[in-house]
Amino acid sequence: MNAVSAIRAANGIVRPAAPQATDILAIARSLAQAAIEVLAGTRPAQQLSRSMDPRCLSSLQHRAALTRAHAARSRTGQRLHRSPVVRSVHACAISEGIYETTLVVAEENRSRAVAMRLERCDEAWKVTALEIG
Repeated sequence: MNAVSAIRAANGIVRPAAPQATDILAIARSLAQAAIEVLAGTRPAQQLSRSMDPRCLSSLQHRAALTRAHAARSRTGQRLHRSPVVRSVHACAISEGIYETTLVVAEENRSRAVAMRLERCDEAWKVTALEIG
């Protein structure tokens, strides 16, 4: 127990501990990787249903369907996304329980920017806004 926790406990103030920056970065990294894999068609979008706002999940599913339709029409037949790797992650605390993150995801032929807003909802982090460049 650190000094701040001891003072809070002595004063009867009980608050959940603020997440460590590394926790937010790890959550953002894994969710961005999963979202890119959904676009690539290598992961079902429903695996993200607990971690994404329904509106964001619906938008991601729609974009993945468009990506698959485009790949089906292309003559080469190659996958559009291969082996995505998250290269960098940055997070900014907007308020207690709300973070905005930016990530760079490298694929075989290009790099993509990903921006997401993470909000603490019912003891879990949820993506409430997602933009993939």
